[in-house]
Amino acid sequence: MELTPEELSRYSRHLLLEQVGPAGQERLKNARVLIIGAGGLGSPLALYLAAAGVGTLGLVDFDRVDESNLQRQILHGTKDIGRPKLESAVERLADQNPYVRVVPHPQALSSENALEILGHYDIVVDGTDNFATRYLVNDACVLLGKPNVYGSIFRFEGQVSLFSPKDGGSCYRCLYPEPPPPGTVPSCAEGGVLGVLPGVIGTLQATEVLKWILKVGDSLLRRLLLFDALKMSFREMKLSRDRGCPLCGDSPTITELVDYPAFCGVLPVPELSREEFLHLWSTGTPPTLIDVREPHEWERRNLSKYGARLIPLRTLSEEVVDWERDHEIVIYCQSGGRSAKAVMELREAGFENVRGLSGGLNSWPPSRS
Repeated sequence: MELTPEELSRYSRHLLLEQVGPAGQERLKNARVLIIGAGGLGSPLALYLAAAGVGTLGLVDFDRVDESNLQRQILHGTKDIGRPKLESAVERLADQNPYVRVVPHPQALSSENALEILGHYDIVVDGTDNFATRYLVNDACVLLGKPNVYGSIFRFEGQVSLFSPKDGGSCYRCLYPEPPPPGTVPSCAEGGVLGVLPGVIGTLQATEVLKWILKVGDSLLRRLLLFDALKMSFREMKLSRDRGCPLCGDSPTITELVDYPAFCGVLPVPELSREEFLHLWSTGTPPTLIDVREPHEWERRNLSKYGARLIPLRTLSEEVVDWERDHEIVIYCQSGGRSAKAVMELREAGFENVRGLSGGLNSWPPSRS
């Protein structure tokens, strides 16, 4: 598709670059990019790719905006708290650039839908924050022959690379053949993250996407870029395809998508929905409701109206050591990650009647808390 007069005006600074020009801007307009996650990394990714004129942006996310997101997830604002992230994202991106088509995919990426969703796009950008989805995105991209722009953040550090074995590069499994043991790497909710860090890493990812579409510059193919915000330093590692990689090696043994939560040691935990809990609560004999977040999170918002009590995850095992093992317990956190760990911890300690609150506090309308 050719550029309209309005687009020629909007992208005038791009058109002045000999590496872009009208032909390059048309390539951007005709490109289809999928972003996995509309959170910390997905925010700068989506905003800058939309501003640059990427014609079709797909967004995969099923979470809701929480106040704690706003410290770093600049795609969303205060008015969006409680809304699905894709709703606020589509609205914000339409305002950023009405000439870009945004395709929302309001679902969790899984082995059942990944190939179908990713198959409609030219390049995939990984903005996820968990290992199961990261391996899923990697494997689906390799099986489909799609380039995968990888990014990750933790506290003050970040990583960026471009994985594409079909173009002579490596894949995520070449770098990390096995996921870390469950619980050994804290999430942002547990370990924290400097608010500007996803802006740095997400913008670097967006740069890689634009260069790949425009076919200019030196990409991060076969390189891993490491950023340390405290030292304000960049360094890089050379990457090469592992010939023994089970996915992209000389004799691959992974030829289809697998069970990624099981591969990463994430066992399913019993849960009940908000509606199911409210039904139990209305009977007059509700289960004990435990909030395993931190005190500052509890102060901001909690479910004390429903008898919730605060026991941070780090002290949970000490607090309940003398409880009856048949005690009925429901545990919640912000989105479900910490509560899942708590459920497994208590079950290993002999508590059989313990479940997590599906979706955590994010599934609970603010007006009902």
